[in-house]
Amino acid sequence: MVVLLQRSLRALAVLPLLLTLGGCNLVVMNPSGFIANQQANLILISTGLMLLIIVPVIIATLLFAWRYRASNPDAKYDGDWHHSTRLEVLIWTAPLMIIIALGAVTWISTHLLDPYRPLDRIDAVRPVTAETPPITVEVVALDWKWMFFYPEYGIATINELAAPVDRPINFKITSSAIMNTFYVPALAGMIYAMPGMETKLHAVINKPGVYEGMSANYSGAGFSNMHFKFHGLAQGDFDAWVQKVRTEGQPLDRARYLEVEKPSEAEPVHYYSSVEDGLYQAVLNMCTAPGKMCMDEMMHIDMQGGAGIESAENRDRLIYDGHRNHDGAGHGPEGYAGASGGSEAQGATFPASGRESRSQETPDGVAPMGSSGGQSDSSGHEGHGGMNSMSGHEGHGASSGGEIAPNQLNQTN
Repeated sequence: MVVLLQRSLRALAVLPLLLTLGGCNLVVMNPSGFIANQQANLILISTGLMLLIIVPVIIATLLFAWRYRASNPDAKYDGDWHHSTRLEVLIWTAPLMIIIALGAVTWISTHLLDPYRPLDRIDAVRPVTAETPPITVEVVALDWKWMFFYPEYGIATINELAAPVDRPINFKITSSAIMNTFYVPALAGMIYAMPGMETKLHAVINKPGVYEGMSANYSGAGFSNMHFKFHGLAQGDFDAWVQKVRTEGQPLDRARYLEVEKPSEAEPVHYYSSVEDGLYQAVLNMCTAPGKMCMDEMMHIDMQGGAGIESAENRDRLIYDGHRNHDGAGHGPEGYAGASGGSEAQGATFPASGRESRSQETPDGVAPMGSSGGQSDSSGHEGHGGMNSMSGHEGHGASSGGEIAPNQLNQTN
């Protein structure tokens, strides 16, 4: 009785998860977007082709087990049988044909359903025409919420996405800090959102309705609440929604974005009536914070061969995420090595980095600065092994003719 009760409780505990997965599967296999519908058809075609070999094998296994059972004296037994050309042809031809068919379907679908490929059809019977221009949506995965920019309309939203029915959508997707996955099951497949990178997705919604969107990649403490609503609207209703955002929203500049970017969980919907020019590009290039060098600027410098020793002053401008501390659930400690004002792990950091050690312990084989282990010559440089270098550099070994070592190697003999 106790065992039965335990099993019943376990079944009840798993039930919500099964219902959630079941509901998601129902949406995936019965979507409302043309791309997602083709993906569902691909699943069905692939499953059907594989069942062409799986079902006959299962049936044949059961028939053989029944026919050649020990209690059937009528089954012919040939202990010397070892080969059948007819059977070999059947065994190898059927799987080979199925593999060829699966490969052809997969190759074609890989190109037709490439998320970077612009749509040429709204659905199975209607092509994309000049009367159906695409709408662009710039997506930013924040901690732990979604921000959507509409560059053609100059608006933005938090945790609410809308698009007209039967109109292609060009998504440009990035992340502010942590990798996530943008996913609307009714619309199309999963696409990664990565900081400093832009991924793309082309899709279309064919039926009006309200659909679930989510992050499908674990990204920290607030991941479970990182979902949003996607509204598929008729063109007139979409225009009214845009006007609502403009009326009820507030301006979004870099200062406000930096406030919104801070980690928060279960964030309600927010509207922004206007967006500062270039904000999405600043997010993409990781330079929304004042004084940070944009990644495209850094890549341009690298393409030109670098900036030489004069670029040392750019070090602090190239430190990203150093200001983030998610109370133990985010991107690590404040700052990185070299960040002005940032914390740094303890260890011997001098002389290679030019910063004094944070630890009072001296590693084995390294002489502390100012120790008597080396004698100072007339040029103010240390000589190791009791012998000064005639050239004023550090001398290693027992004679001044020893090999000259770089200044940062403060190693004793």
